[in-house]
Amino acid sequence: MRKLLAVLLLAPCLALAQAYPTKSVRIIVGFPPGGTTDLVARIFQPKFQEYLGQQVVIENRSGAGGSVGAAEAAKSSPDGYTLLMVFDTHATNHHLFKAAPDPFKAFEHISLMVTSPSVLVAVTSFAPNNLREIIAYAKANPERVTYATPGSGSSNHFAGLLLERYGGIKMTQVAYSGGGPMIQALLSQQINISFFSMPPMLPHIKSGKVKPIAVGSRQRVPQLPDVPTLAETYPGFEQMSWFGILAPAGTPRDVIARVHRDTVRALQAPEVGGKLTEQGFDLVASTPEEFLRHAQAESEKLGKLIRESNLVAQ
Repeated sequence: MRKLLAVLLLAPCLALAQAYPTKSVRIIVGFPPGGTTDLVARIFQPKFQEYLGQQVVIENRSGAGGSVGAAEAAKSSPDGYTLLMVFDTHATNHHLFKAAPDPFKAFEHISLMVTSPSVLVAVTSFAPNNLREIIAYAKANPERVTYATPGSGSSNHFAGLLLERYGGIKMTQVAYSGGGPMIQALLSQQINISFFSMPPMLPHIKSGKVKPIAVGSRQRVPQLPDVPTLAETYPGFEQMSWFGILAPAGTPRDVIARVHRDTVRALQAPEVGGKLTEQGFDLVASTPEEFLRHAQAESEKLGKLIRESNLVAQ
């Protein structure tokens, strides 16, 4: 009798998971339109929607380095109808923002989707044209060189801190709400330089609106073959950004499995994976377990750097 009762109680949950999805799904992006996270989401969305069999709506909820969108997702019903696409600040925001949800208690990790090398760019009005010239200028003008970030704790910010350490310089961080506003700041010459995920910068580099200085990959990239790596000037200096998809904690395992399956299928589809690769992303499409381990390792490593550097949110 007890076994029968348990089966009867479990049946509605199983039916719910097996029926998923029966309505539209939203993907929260914690940054404004026009940035790299938003770009990944919008390239991914049509094919993911096709495989899922329901409408998928992207909602931009920007603020606090992605923490505003994360908080919205964390308090949503854990039923698979709210997902969250994250940038690498996912692993650091809880070290910096009181309002940021715990990334490992508040979410189910589904897949590390793609990574991208950073590219250091400068505005056309900035006199230095290569990395050594930037370092020389910064040494002669302490704290006068400005660099844009989507907030403290982002890969863009850590790249700036590392450049300060490698070059023995001091710059000034200017924090924006996301990649879109950062691009506008660059194009309007409001700041001097920025580390940025390569894909959204490529059109502006090719049009001559910004100057490419160096890329953060281990080797030069085919999209910018004449642009040196950071490591060519400072051996060991590499900088990558990463993007993944999550669900609120407690989302049924069958639903997580379905979302993961269709995420991987969408990323591997030529019209999605090919476009992402062409623009400079590296496909990962990890398992949930691999993504969780990656995020935990990043949180531990960068959390230590945050504490040692006495970083505060900006």
